[in-house]
Amino acid sequence: MSEVQTLPRLNEPAPDFEANTTKGKMKLSDLRGKWVVLFSHPADFTPVCSTEFAAFARRYEEFEKRNVQLLGLSVDSVQAHLAWVHDLEKAFDLKIPFPVIADLDMKVSRMYGMIHPAASTTATVRTVFFIDDKGILRAMIYYPMNVGRNISEILRVVDALQTADKYAVSCPADWQPGDPVVVPAPATADAIESKEQSEAKGLEYKTWYVRTKKL
Repeated sequence: MSEVQTLPRLNEPAPDFEANTTKGKMKLSDLRGKWVVLFSHPADFTPVCSTEFAAFARRYEEFEKRNVQLLGLSVDSVQAHLAWVHDLEKAFDLKIPFPVIADLDMKVSRMYGMIHPAASTTATVRTVFFIDDKGILRAMIYYPMNVGRNISEILRVVDALQTADKYAVSCPADWQPGDPVVVPAPATADAIESKEQSEAKGLEYKTWYVRTKKL
């Protein structure tokens, strides 16, 4: 019988861990005050993972501007990570500036539900965990092993979460920074506004429960 994994849950504290990385020993809780994008890959020296690491590295400064720490992970050793990173830097002519966790005992992988036996019993699937600056898990995305991630979408999720927090709003489908945001829907019958009332407040009125505004 397969081992049962714990699965992290949204809006709860992200499971804390201490692990060896390519930048030395690191504890997740030591990163409080920064947002963290924790992402796993199936294995070092594999083609899709290599393109993803290069893509993350090319856009590293965009994550830094958002106060985001990138943190990679696979079940390979630190030595394998270092060799792979060195090879990628030569192959793609760039630097891999973020740490990569060596999760040989699968402790972090199982803690975060990264091992999916139907995909592989020995490798992590592609996951992305968005952890805010207070250590709360805010979003998760899971990908199969044969589909690479879209870095623009990961940045978009960070932007949407940070915008929602800052302005107490929500972000609609396909939202991009600068687009209108959704204001909270009325919670009582008395709070329902007419189109004229909403527009007088500078809101675009679709219906009483869908109103947007420009920030």
